[in-house]
Amino acid sequence: MSYASACKCRHRIAMLASVSCNARLRIALASVLLITGCTTLAPQYTSPELEMPAAFRFEPAVVAATADTAWWQQFGDPVLDELIASALANNYNVQIAAANVEQALGIVTQTRSALYPQLGYGASGEELRSPDTGLKAVIPNLPNPQDTYQAFLSASWELDLWGRIRNLSEAAQASMLATEEARRGVILTLVSSVATGYITLRGLDEQLAVSKDTLATYGEFVRLYELQYKYGQTSLMTVVQAQSQYETAATQIPQIESQIAQLENTLSVLLGRNPNAIPRGKPIAELVSPVAPAGLPSTLLERRPDLLQAEQALIASNAQIGAAKALYFPTISLTGAFGSTSASLSDLFEGSTRTWNYAGQVVGPIFTFGAVSGQVAQAEAAQRAALASYKLAVQNAFADVDSALVANQKTAQQLDAQKRLVAALSEYERLARLQYDGGYVPYSTVLQAQQTLFPAELALAALRASVLTSSADIYKAMGGGWIDEAGKLIGRAPPDVDDVDGAPPLF
Repeated sequence: MSYASACKCRHRIAMLASVSCNARLRIALASVLLITGCTTLAPQYTSPELEMPAAFRFEPAVVAATADTAWWQQFGDPVLDELIASALANNYNVQIAAANVEQALGIVTQTRSALYPQLGYGASGEELRSPDTGLKAVIPNLPNPQDTYQAFLSASWELDLWGRIRNLSEAAQASMLATEEARRGVILTLVSSVATGYITLRGLDEQLAVSKDTLATYGEFVRLYELQYKYGQTSLMTVVQAQSQYETAATQIPQIESQIAQLENTLSVLLGRNPNAIPRGKPIAELVSPVAPAGLPSTLLERRPDLLQAEQALIASNAQIGAAKALYFPTISLTGAFGSTSASLSDLFEGSTRTWNYAGQVVGPIFTFGAVSGQVAQAEAAQRAALASYKLAVQNAFADVDSALVANQKTAQQLDAQKRLVAALSEYERLARLQYDGGYVPYSTVLQAQQTLFPAELALAALRASVLTSSADIYKAMGGGWIDEAGKLIGRAPPDVDDVDGAPPLF
């Protein structure tokens, strides 16, 4: 609605307000009819134009239509599935997010209620004694003290001619939808965090197993060389070198065990439990990496909760502009009451005690010295900030997906190379020990081979976990209907904004 049209509407209201008191009912009826003729002052919202790439920079060679399925089940570990289900059911962040949505729904109900007549009731009783020098002296038969009893029904209605309440309701509804997207974002983060945490835990388990196996092997070497030194078959230097290698491996075990315990505590909190051990399923080497979900950059706008949340915030700020501009125009209210007033409680509902009234009120600004214009300027600036935030969120989303895709591809290549490296180093270490046992090379050659092999095996275990967690990061970055699939495990339906406390649809 343009300012010129709004001014015409305001002029029509002013003319109606100048009519004599005998035409008050016609004023009310005409005002109601004007509601359908005057629209809101908010700018018409249109989705922002965005520069979107035609494809992701690092498109995977193999994709599948798995964006709307429980992707974590592709790992093939029932224990992980149970952990995610338990986290969704018991995590406190999910419960907080759900409560925030309920709170936002309450705000929508409260804001939208102003569109409809407000009905109420009241009752009162009073006993009043006047001084004998007052009315009692003038009117000798006047009862003193006097009793007064009242019972009434009241009604009031603000006519939303300029769309102020409708804009506030639209802003509240958009804020509620943004809160719902925030809840879906919590689910996205929770599922991804549990999956990546569990995979990292299994990777640490493999590192711990490698460290313990290596420590046991080094312990056998120390025992063997101590015996050889005892019988003069080797030098003390060889024994000391073997012992140093043993202790180097031993220092890794407490460090890994500490990381495992800390990660178990983190996962326990995500599961809504006190810190405790986490059950294990398949070893890291047996977990299957999920196939990357198919999708284009444009689909992120409908699949990522943070982008949907940012757009709802933009819609809310757009509606706030209309609510602020409506303050330039008068507020028109209708009020009325019907009841009884009596000096005796027993006669309160007799016909002679009946009382009623109705009235119309027009209140508008003349000079506010910037009070209204300042609110409009704030709303417009907030809308510009929300628009920039939305565009920035979209760009960050593109970067997140590309980063997750390239990390998955390059980490997989790194894993293949690391497997070949470990195989070569294992063979080198085996040959070095054979040559040392044959007296062809010093023990330092064996020591060097072992010093290179052990960290390579630890790195291999870490890379196995990194490849799997990078697959989880892809699903986290791309979003999708799998969030709703995860939400079904909570057993909570999304809010129905068209049926808030049984109220009719707002738009």
